Amino acid sequence: MGSPIAAASFLLHCAAFSLVLFAAGAAVPDDVRLRQEADRVVNLPGQPPVRFRHYAGYVTVDENRGRALFYWFFEATEKPQQKPLLLWLNGGPGCSSIGYGQSEELGPFLTQAGVPEIKLNPNSWNKAANLLFLESPVGVGFSYSNTTSDYNELGDKVTASNSYTFLANWFKRFPQYKSHDFYISGESYAGHYVPQLAEKIFDQNKIVPEEDYINLKGFIIGNSVLDDETDQKGLIDYAWDHAVISDELYHKIQKTCDFSKLTTRDCNVALEEYFEVYRIIDMYSLYTPRCFNGTGAWLRNPSGYDPCISYYTEIYYNRKDVQEALHANTTNIPFNWTHCSDIITKWNDSEVSILPILRKLIKGGLRIWVFSGDTDGRVPVTGTRYTMRKLGLKTIQPWTPWYFRNQVGGWTVIYDGLTFVTVRGAGHQVPTFVPKQAELLIKYFLANKELPRSQY
Repeated sequence: MGSPIAAASFLLHCAAFSLVLFAAGAAVPDDVRLRQEADRVVNLPGQPPVRFRHYAGYVTVDENRGRALFYWFFEATEKPQQKPLLLWLNGGPGCSSIGYGQSEELGPFLTQAGVPEIKLNPNSWNKAANLLFLESPVGVGFSYSNTTSDYNELGDKVTASNSYTFLANWFKRFPQYKSHDFYISGESYAGHYVPQLAEKIFDQNKIVPEEDYINLKGFIIGNSVLDDETDQKGLIDYAWDHAVISDELYHKIQKTCDFSKLTTRDCNVALEEYFEVYRIIDMYSLYTPRCFNGTGAWLRNPSGYDPCISYYTEIYYNRKDVQEALHANTTNIPFNWTHCSDIITKWNDSEVSILPILRKLIKGGLRIWVFSGDTDGRVPVTGTRYTMRKLGLKTIQPWTPWYFRNQVGGWTVIYDGLTFVTVRGAGHQVPTFVPKQAELLIKYFLANKELPRSQY
C-alpha cells in the first residue's frame, strides 16, 4: 500500500478523469475507467507539454494463441467528445503505423535528431479528429503472438479479421467513443488493409447486436496499392515519363511484360534492371535527397525534410524508457522494433484487385477518397489514375485544381461515389512532405466538403 497522501492524490486524479469521461457523454464503469487510466501515457521521454491525453498499450485479439496488437491513441486537441474517431494504418505489408504515420507524418509527436527526441507536430491530424494508430498484423512493431507459427500464417484475410477484433475490443476499453463517427485512413499497402477492414465492418454491422455496431462512415487512402495490373503499368510509365529510365529499357519492359498476366523470366530480368535505378535515388520521393548510413550525411532541404528521420525513429522506439512509458514490449518480445518487420517473411494471400470491394462499398454509401502525392515513384499517381479509369465510375466534376492558400495544391476529380485528389510536390508519405496541405485534406474529407476551388 502507498502513503495516505499518495492514495488521496490518486483518488482525486481518478475523480477528475471520471468527470472528463462524463463530459464526453458516456457513463463509463469504474473497472473500464481504471483500465483506460492504466494505458494513459505519462512521462514519455522528450515529449513537449500538451493539453490532450494519449493512451497506448495492447489489445488481445486471440486469447488462445496469445495474439495482441499494439495501439497508440490521441484525443483530439479540442472538444474530443465532439470529434470523429480516425484510425490510421500503414502498409508494407508489415510496416508500422507508429513509426511512419505517428512519428514521421501526421501524428502529434514527430521524431527528430538530437534532444529533445520528439517535437510537437503543428499539423497533426488530431486537430481534426481523435486519432488512433494500430500496429498490424502481429509481428509489426510491438504487436506480437505467443504462437510463433502465427508469423507464417499472415495475409490480407488474417489482417482484416484481427484488425476488426481489435476494434471491437478497443471500443470495449473506450466505450465513450463508440457512438462517434468512425473513419479509416492509411497509405501504400493499406490500399488493401483499409478497404478490407471497411468491408469487414460493413458486413458485420448487418449481423452483430446493437452494442457491437461500429459507426463507420467512410475511408481515405493515399498512394495506395489497389490493382496489380494498373499499379504495375503505372510504375513503369511514370518512371519513363519522369526521366528515371531510358527509352531502351522502357521499350524492353513494354515488349516483355504483360501485367495482366504472371510475369515471365524475360520480364523479371527487365524489371531487375528497372529497380537498379532506385538504388541511387529515392523511389518514394523522386526529388528529395537520400540518407547515407543513417548519419545525417545529406543536403538539407529548404522545407526542413530530413531523409534520415527513420534512423532516429528506430533508435527512439528501441529505448527501454520509451517502451516503458508506452506500456510496450511488456512480454520481452524476441525482436527489435523496426519500421517494417524482419520476421514477416511470408504473405499467404493478397487480392489481385481491390476494385470489387470499392464498388461494393460505394454502393453501400460509404464516403471514399483516394489521394496521391505526385512525386512518388513507388505507387505513382499514374497508376492510380489508370485504376480510377478501370473502376469505371461516372464523372461528376472533371479534373479541377484545388488550392492551398494562393497556390495550386493539386487536382481533383469527383466521381459518382468517390473523390480522387492529387497532391502537388508530395512523395509516398504525403503528410511528411506537405503537412499543411495534408491537414487541409483530412479536415475537408471529415467535413464532407469539396476542396477549395479558388485562391484564398
